[in-house]
Amino acid sequence: MSDAETPPTTEPTEPNEQQPTSKPEFEPVSVFDDGATMDLRPGADNCYKCSVCDTACPVAEVDDDFPGPKFQGPEQWRLKRKEGSEIDDSIMSCSNCMRCDDACPSSVPLSQMHNTARGEYVEEQMDKLSVEYVRNRILANYRTSAWFASKLPRLANFAMNFGPARWLMEKAMGVTSEREFPAFATQTFREWWRERGGADASRENARTARERRGEAVDAEKKVAYFHGCYSNYNTPEVAKALVRVFESFGYEIVAPEQRCSGTPMFANGMLADAERAAEVNVSSFADLVSEGYDAVASCTSCSMALRQEYPELFDIDGIEDVAENTFEALEYLRIQEDLEGAIADASVEEQAFAYHAPCHARNQGLDRQALELFRELDGVVVEDVGDSCSGISGTYGWKEEKYETSMKIGGDMFEHMHDAAGDVGMTECPTCAMQMEHGTGYEIKHPLQLLEEAIC
Repeated sequence: MSDAETPPTTEPTEPNEQQPTSKPEFEPVSVFDDGATMDLRPGADNCYKCSVCDTACPVAEVDDDFPGPKFQGPEQWRLKRKEGSEIDDSIMSCSNCMRCDDACPSSVPLSQMHNTARGEYVEEQMDKLSVEYVRNRILANYRTSAWFASKLPRLANFAMNFGPARWLMEKAMGVTSEREFPAFATQTFREWWRERGGADASRENARTARERRGEAVDAEKKVAYFHGCYSNYNTPEVAKALVRVFESFGYEIVAPEQRCSGTPMFANGMLADAERAAEVNVSSFADLVSEGYDAVASCTSCSMALRQEYPELFDIDGIEDVAENTFEALEYLRIQEDLEGAIADASVEEQAFAYHAPCHARNQGLDRQALELFRELDGVVVEDVGDSCSGISGTYGWKEEKYETSMKIGGDMFEHMHDAAGDVGMTECPTCAMQMEHGTGYEIKHPLQLLEEAIC
């Protein structure tokens, strides 16, 4: 073997020869204080800044100063990781239409972030003695005002729409004088419900209907009705229509104790108020769900609150069961009954409707249900007026500083309504109905009212 091929030899180490010292154990540098938590909201880092949510936002479309849902959601949460950062006050310009949720391709919980950020802003940064805070608190707690107004509804209707009073409310409270206040009913739904006989009367009516339909009289068909504030105090005719329609299909109805769904509270950052209302609602409906009832709502914002916003924002016993068993009224009947068949066999006097799908209906996948339901109804034409937002977004369009933005957002809807064949509007949302009537002068009906006319 040549020298080049001779393998190298390893010299033995002498006992007294010093060994190389090993590296000290690695100790990571602590960059956060002990006990500090990183506020990485689940889903925030799923945002890859495609800006689809911004293009879907109706406020950003008409207001160049509004930074859009991407900033209000993921960017706010990233900024909050920096010490001393505060929620940007533009969060109060979000209308809570929730169209960004529907638009996001990555399922980022945008509206959940907006609701939480808005609640934090109101709790920690808003002056509790400011006119804005007081005004928002009153608007958010509409149920309280409506309860008082319902005691003397005729007087309330006159006083609320008296010209000088509206002018004073705008100057002192920032509630726009451009809108007429909706009339309070002379008899609330719950007063009618009790006078009619409540759940006992409904049970008898439903049993009679089941017998007439050839169904088992003792069949379990029962629902718990979440009527909400507006159907109780302002449009009891919608709530009555639901009762009569459901009973005609053999459903026994109960109307349990309930508070506001919380939708106007979410939109105004009053999360503590919303949670108190949610605790009452969940307690009432969870007990009924455990007894085999399903919850139905005649307002798409109410069903949205119970199905999505409650479990996203609150930790209340029974909340998941209530969310999983809550339905919008027409949605429920279309799932459980041959509603299209009943419509196909019915007819009404000739009439045409301009239909607007509320944003909160779109978020639940219900935006075409009225069009699909009534297309076979003899004598009726229902025309979709497009996918634009109505712009009022609950209390948003009642604020003096937001009124013009609200009307700009609703401009496309108004134009399409005027171009539609009919001069009667239709929608499932009571505040969308206010905006539709305000912008066009049309009478507005709920789909349940047309359904009642057709099959009851």
